[in-house]
Amino acid sequence: MAEIKDPENTIIITLKDGPVTIELLPDVAPKHAERMKELVRAGAYDNVSFHRVIEGFMAQTGDVQHANMEKDYNPGRAGTGGSDKPDLPAEFSKLPHSRGTIGAARSSNPNSANSQFFINFSDNDFLNGQYTVYGRVIEGMEHVDKIARGEPPADPDRMISVKVAADA
Repeated sequence: MAEIKDPENTIIITLKDGPVTIELLPDVAPKHAERMKELVRAGAYDNVSFHRVIEGFMAQTGDVQHANMEKDYNPGRAGTGGSDKPDLPAEFSKLPHSRGTIGAARSSNPNSANSQFFINFSDNDFLNGQYTVYGRVIEGMEHVDKIARGEPPADPDRMISVKVAADA
């Protein structure tokens, strides 16, 4: 079990193969960390699919509008939506997009991140300074590595449940 230093800023995502523990980085990207906790506590990420999973690159999820596989799931629109909250301003930092880091997905507008995020499968330095890094996997990356690939995957995996460790 990973040592959880700050339960208020730790997220536990249950995948089909097991739990993934993510340490949020509120000192680096406070608005993004706060948004993730807000959506987690609302249950918005439960049953949301991984709609874009590229081998050697990343697994993207978090479309709470179109990708909830238990409620109004629309595979054709998965990846195009967000939450009912306003978009977030970019919080770029010097942190690299290394294996296991969490990045804020967005459109071409740097200030358009909302609910979607991605987990890097490898070191993706070409993303540095262009996408907000706001967390890192501290345990369970082997479960992330098993997420079904595809754009979209033929049989997508989902986040079964997502909790803030302080609430678990």
